[in-house]
Amino acid sequence: MSKTWLELENKTVIVTGGASGIGKAVVEEFLNNSANVVVADMSSKVPEFEIKENSGKALYVKTDVASFESVNEMVSKSKEHFGKIDILVNNAGINIPRLLVDDKEPQGKYELSESVFDKIVNVNQKGVFFCTQAVVRDMLKEGSGVIINMSSESGLEGSEGQSIYAATKNAVNSFTRSWAKELGKKGIRVVGVAPGILEATGLRTIEYETALAYTRSITVDDLRAGYSKTSTTPLGRSGKLSEVADLVCYLASDRASYIHGVTYNIAGGKTRG
Repeated sequence: MSKTWLELENKTVIVTGGASGIGKAVVEEFLNNSANVVVADMSSKVPEFEIKENSGKALYVKTDVASFESVNEMVSKSKEHFGKIDILVNNAGINIPRLLVDDKEPQGKYELSESVFDKIVNVNQKGVFFCTQAVVRDMLKEGSGVIINMSSESGLEGSEGQSIYAATKNAVNSFTRSWAKELGKKGIRVVGVAPGILEATGLRTIEYETALAYTRSITVDDLRAGYSKTSTTPLGRSGKLSEVADLVCYLASDRASYIHGVTYNIAGGKTRG
Protein backbone atom coordinates (compact mmCIF):
# COMPACT_ATOMS: atom_id res chain seq x y z
CA MET A 1 0.00 0.00 0.00
CA SER A 2 1.43 3.37 -1.00
CA LYS A 3 1.51 5.86 1.82
CA THR A 4 -0.60 9.00 1.89
CA TRP A 5 0.87 12.41 2.73
CA LEU A 6 -0.38 12.20 6.34
CA GLU A 7 0.99 8.67 6.77
CA LEU A 8 -1.89 7.53 8.98
CA GLU A 9 -1.92 4.03 7.48
CA ASN A 10 -2.60 1.33 10.08
CA LYS A 11 -2.94 3.85 12.89
CA THR A 12 -5.81 3.09 15.27
CA VAL A 13 -8.09 6.01 16.10
CA ILE A 14 -10.98 6.25 18.56
CA VAL A 15 -13.56 8.90 17.65
CA THR A 16 -16.24 9.47 20.27
CA GLY A 17 -19.57 10.71 18.97
CA GLY A 18 -18.49 9.45 15.57
CA ALA A 19 -21.88 8.38 14.22
CA SER A 20 -23.06 11.81 13.09
CA GLY A 21 -22.13 15.46 12.58
CA ILE A 22 -18.50 16.50 12.91
CA GLY A 23 -17.61 13.12 14.35
CA LYS A 24 -18.84 11.24 11.29
CA ALA A 25 -16.88 13.52 8.95
CA VAL A 26 -13.77 12.94 11.07
CA VAL A 27 -14.28 9.16 10.96
CA GLU A 28 -14.63 9.18 7.17
CA GLU A 29 -11.49 11.27 6.69
CA PHE A 30 -9.43 8.96 8.90
CA LEU A 31 -10.77 5.92 7.04
CA ASN A 32 -9.95 7.53 3.70
CA ASN A 33 -6.41 8.06 4.99
CA SER A 34 -6.22 4.30 5.65
CA ALA A 35 -6.43 4.55 9.44
CA ASN A 36 -8.51 2.06 11.41
CA VAL A 37 -11.27 3.75 13.40
CA VAL A 38 -13.25 2.80 16.48
CA VAL A 39 -16.55 4.68 16.38
CA ALA A 40 -17.71 5.15 19.97
CA ASP A 41 -21.25 6.49 20.04
CA MET A 42 -24.64 6.11 21.73
CA SER A 43 -26.49 5.54 18.45
CA SER A 44 -28.61 2.40 18.46
CA LYS A 45 -27.98 2.00 14.73
CA VAL A 46 -24.57 1.10 13.33
CA PRO A 47 -23.56 4.08 11.16
CA GLU A 48 -22.62 3.81 7.49
CA PHE A 49 -19.71 5.78 6.07
CA GLU A 50 -18.73 7.08 2.66
CA ILE A 51 -15.30 5.61 2.07
CA LYS A 52 -12.91 5.19 -0.85
CA GLU A 53 -10.77 2.29 -2.00
CA ASN A 54 -7.98 1.10 0.29
CA SER A 55 -9.67 2.68 3.28
CA GLY A 56 -9.07 1.64 6.85
CA LYS A 57 -11.43 -0.57 8.81
CA ALA A 58 -14.17 0.66 11.14
CA LEU A 59 -15.40 -0.90 14.38
CA TYR A 60 -18.58 0.41 16.00
CA VAL A 61 -18.81 0.15 19.79
CA LYS A 62 -21.90 1.54 21.47
CA THR A 63 -20.51 3.73 24.24
CA ASP A 64 -21.76 6.09 26.91
CA VAL A 65 -18.80 8.40 27.46
CA ALA A 66 -20.33 9.57 30.75
CA SER A 67 -20.01 6.02 32.13
CA PHE A 68 -16.64 4.88 33.49
CA GLU A 69 -17.54 1.23 32.89
CA SER A 70 -18.79 1.81 29.33
CA VAL A 71 -15.67 3.75 28.37
CA ASN A 72 -13.29 1.14 29.74
CA GLU A 73 -15.19 -1.64 28.00
CA MET A 74 -14.95 0.29 24.72
CA VAL A 75 -11.20 0.76 25.12
CA SER A 76 -10.74 -2.95 25.88
CA LYS A 77 -12.70 -3.93 22.74
CA SER A 78 -10.65 -1.47 20.69
CA LYS A 79 -7.38 -3.03 21.83
CA GLU A 80 -8.69 -6.56 21.29
CA HIS A 81 -9.75 -5.71 17.73
CA PHE A 82 -6.89 -3.48 16.53
CA GLY A 83 -4.03 -4.18 18.94
CA LYS A 84 -3.27 -0.69 20.22
CA ILE A 85 -4.63 2.84 20.21
CA ASP A 86 -2.61 5.62 18.60
CA ILE A 87 -5.08 8.53 18.51
CA LEU A 88 -8.13 9.60 20.52
CA VAL A 89 -10.56 12.24 19.24
CA ASN A 90 -12.78 13.42 22.10
CA ASN A 91 -15.67 14.60 19.93
CA ALA A 92 -18.80 13.44 21.80
CA GLY A 93 -20.80 16.33 23.19
CA ILE A 94 -24.29 17.64 23.84
CA ASN A 95 -25.79 21.12 23.93
CA ILE A 96 -29.07 21.99 25.66
CA PRO A 97 -29.74 25.76 25.44
CA ARG A 98 -30.98 27.27 28.70
CA LEU A 99 -31.14 30.67 30.41
CA LEU A 100 -29.49 31.15 33.78
CA VAL A 101 -32.71 32.83 34.94
CA ASP A 102 -35.90 33.12 32.89
CA ASP A 103 -37.61 36.29 34.06
CA LYS A 104 -40.63 35.52 31.84
CA GLU A 105 -41.15 32.04 33.31
CA PRO A 106 -39.04 31.51 36.45
CA GLN A 107 -37.99 27.85 36.87
CA GLY A 108 -39.71 27.12 33.57
CA LYS A 109 -38.79 24.79 30.72
CA TYR A 110 -35.96 26.95 29.39
CA GLU A 111 -34.37 27.92 32.70
CA LEU A 112 -31.20 26.07 33.67
CA SER A 113 -31.83 23.20 36.09
CA GLU A 114 -29.49 20.95 38.00
CA SER A 115 -30.43 17.95 35.85
CA VAL A 116 -29.58 19.79 32.60
CA PHE A 117 -26.36 21.13 34.15
CA ASP A 118 -25.32 17.62 35.20
CA LYS A 119 -26.20 16.06 31.83
CA ILE A 120 -24.09 18.52 29.84
CA VAL A 121 -21.14 18.38 32.25
CA ASN A 122 -21.22 14.58 32.41
CA VAL A 123 -20.92 14.17 28.64
CA ASN A 124 -18.83 17.19 27.64
CA GLN A 125 -16.42 17.31 30.55
CA LYS A 126 -16.47 14.07 32.51
CA GLY A 127 -16.65 12.07 29.27
CA VAL A 128 -13.44 13.70 28.01
CA PHE A 129 -11.75 12.85 31.32
CA PHE A 130 -12.92 9.21 31.31
CA CYS A 131 -11.91 8.55 27.69
CA THR A 132 -8.55 10.27 27.91
CA GLN A 133 -7.55 8.61 31.15
CA ALA A 134 -8.48 5.15 29.83
CA VAL A 135 -6.53 5.61 26.58
CA VAL A 136 -3.49 7.35 28.08
CA ARG A 137 -2.79 4.42 30.41
CA ASP A 138 -1.78 2.43 27.33
CA MET A 139 -0.21 5.32 25.42
CA LEU A 140 2.21 5.81 28.30
CA LYS A 141 3.42 2.23 27.88
CA GLU A 142 4.00 2.88 24.16
CA GLY A 143 5.64 6.26 24.76
CA SER A 144 3.55 7.89 22.05
CA GLY A 145 0.03 8.98 21.14
CA VAL A 146 -2.16 11.92 20.19
CA ILE A 147 -5.21 13.29 22.02
CA ILE A 148 -7.44 15.72 20.13
CA ASN A 149 -10.13 17.49 22.15
CA MET A 150 -13.10 18.93 20.26
CA SER A 151 -13.93 22.29 21.78
CA SER A 152 -16.04 25.10 20.30
CA GLU A 153 -15.69 28.76 19.46
CA SER A 154 -18.25 29.32 22.24
CA GLY A 155 -15.72 27.90 24.70
CA LEU A 156 -13.39 30.73 23.75
CA GLU A 157 -15.98 33.50 23.44
CA GLY A 158 -19.03 32.46 25.50
CA SER A 159 -22.52 32.10 24.04
CA GLU A 160 -25.89 33.59 24.92
CA GLY A 161 -28.30 30.88 26.07
CA GLN A 162 -25.55 28.27 26.08
CA SER A 163 -23.55 29.13 29.17
CA ILE A 164 -23.07 25.58 30.47
CA TYR A 165 -22.13 24.23 27.05
CA ALA A 166 -19.62 27.08 26.63
CA ALA A 167 -18.26 26.51 30.14
CA THR A 168 -17.67 22.80 29.49
CA LYS A 169 -15.89 23.60 26.24
CA ASN A 170 -13.66 26.09 28.04
CA ALA A 171 -12.94 23.35 30.56
CA VAL A 172 -11.90 21.16 27.63
CA ASN A 173 -9.50 23.92 26.57
CA SER A 174 -7.98 23.79 30.05
CA PHE A 175 -7.71 20.00 29.85
CA THR A 176 -5.77 20.45 26.60
CA ARG A 177 -3.31 22.91 28.12
CA SER A 178 -2.85 21.04 31.39
CA TRP A 179 -2.58 17.54 29.94
CA ALA A 180 -0.10 18.84 27.36
CA LYS A 181 2.17 19.85 30.23
CA GLU A 182 1.75 16.46 31.92
CA LEU A 183 2.00 14.22 28.89
CA GLY A 184 4.29 15.99 26.43
CA LYS A 185 7.37 14.83 28.30
CA LYS A 186 6.05 11.24 27.92
CA GLY A 187 5.74 11.48 24.13
CA ILE A 188 1.98 12.15 23.99
CA ARG A 189 0.69 15.22 22.17
CA VAL A 190 -2.56 16.97 23.20
CA VAL A 191 -4.28 19.45 20.86
CA GLY A 192 -7.69 21.15 20.74
CA VAL A 193 -9.98 22.11 17.85
CA ALA A 194 -12.66 24.80 18.26
CA PRO A 195 -15.12 25.01 15.34
CA GLY A 196 -17.37 28.02 14.77
CA ILE A 197 -20.59 28.09 12.72
CA LEU A 198 -20.73 25.05 10.45
CA GLU A 199 -23.08 23.73 7.80
CA ALA A 200 -26.30 22.25 9.20
CA THR A 201 -26.39 18.62 10.32
CA GLY A 202 -29.10 16.39 11.73
CA LEU A 203 -27.94 17.40 15.19
CA ARG A 204 -29.44 20.87 14.72
CA THR A 205 -32.94 19.69 15.66
CA ILE A 206 -36.11 21.74 15.91
CA GLU A 207 -36.04 21.12 19.67
CA TYR A 208 -32.55 22.61 19.88
CA GLU A 209 -33.41 25.54 17.61
CA THR A 210 -36.62 26.31 19.51
CA ALA A 211 -34.78 26.36 22.84
CA LEU A 212 -31.92 28.51 21.54
CA ALA A 213 -34.30 30.96 19.84
CA TYR A 214 -36.27 31.31 23.09
CA THR A 215 -33.13 32.08 25.12
CA ARG A 216 -32.31 34.87 22.66
CA SER A 217 -35.87 36.27 22.43
CA ILE A 218 -36.06 35.65 18.68
CA THR A 219 -37.98 33.26 16.42
CA VAL A 220 -36.62 30.05 14.93
CA ASP A 221 -36.78 31.74 11.52
CA ASP A 222 -34.66 34.60 12.86
CA LEU A 223 -32.18 32.08 14.25
CA ARG A 224 -31.89 30.26 10.94
CA ALA A 225 -31.48 33.54 9.08
CA GLY A 226 -28.59 34.33 11.39
CA TYR A 227 -26.87 31.06 10.49
CA SER A 228 -27.08 31.79 6.79
CA LYS A 229 -26.24 35.49 7.08
CA THR A 230 -22.65 34.91 8.33
CA SER A 231 -22.05 38.67 8.46
CA THR A 232 -19.93 38.17 11.59
CA THR A 233 -17.66 35.71 9.76
CA PRO A 234 -14.97 37.50 7.73
CA LEU A 235 -14.81 34.65 5.20
CA GLY A 236 -18.54 35.17 4.59
CA ARG A 237 -19.71 31.58 4.84
CA SER A 238 -20.31 28.71 7.22
CA GLY A 239 -17.60 26.12 7.66
CA LYS A 240 -17.75 22.63 6.18
CA LEU A 241 -17.61 19.49 8.28
CA SER A 242 -14.91 18.22 5.95
CA GLU A 243 -12.74 21.24 6.77
CA VAL A 244 -12.83 20.37 10.47
CA ALA A 245 -12.08 16.74 9.62
CA ASP A 246 -9.10 17.78 7.49
CA LEU A 247 -7.67 19.78 10.40
CA VAL A 248 -8.20 16.94 12.88
CA CYS A 249 -6.44 14.41 10.65
CA TYR A 250 -3.53 16.76 10.07
CA LEU A 251 -3.12 17.43 13.78
CA ALA A 252 -3.23 13.69 14.47
CA SER A 253 -0.43 13.02 12.00
CA ASP A 254 3.31 13.28 12.45
CA ARG A 255 3.20 16.26 10.05
CA ALA A 256 2.01 18.18 13.13
CA SER A 257 4.58 16.67 15.48
CA TYR A 258 5.57 20.03 17.03
CA ILE A 259 1.98 21.22 17.63
CA HIS A 260 1.06 20.67 21.25
CA GLY A 261 -0.99 22.24 24.05
CA VAL A 262 -2.98 24.67 21.89
CA THR A 263 -6.57 24.91 20.67
CA TYR A 264 -7.11 25.80 17.01
CA ASN A 265 -10.08 28.06 16.28
CA ILE A 266 -11.57 27.00 12.92
CA ALA A 267 -14.27 29.63 12.50
CA GLY A 268 -13.58 31.64 9.35
CA GLY A 269 -12.08 34.51 11.36
CA LYS A 270 -15.18 35.00 13.53
CA THR A 271 -14.54 36.50 16.96
CA ARG A 272 -16.56 38.44 19.49
CA GLY A 273 -15.73 41.67 17.63
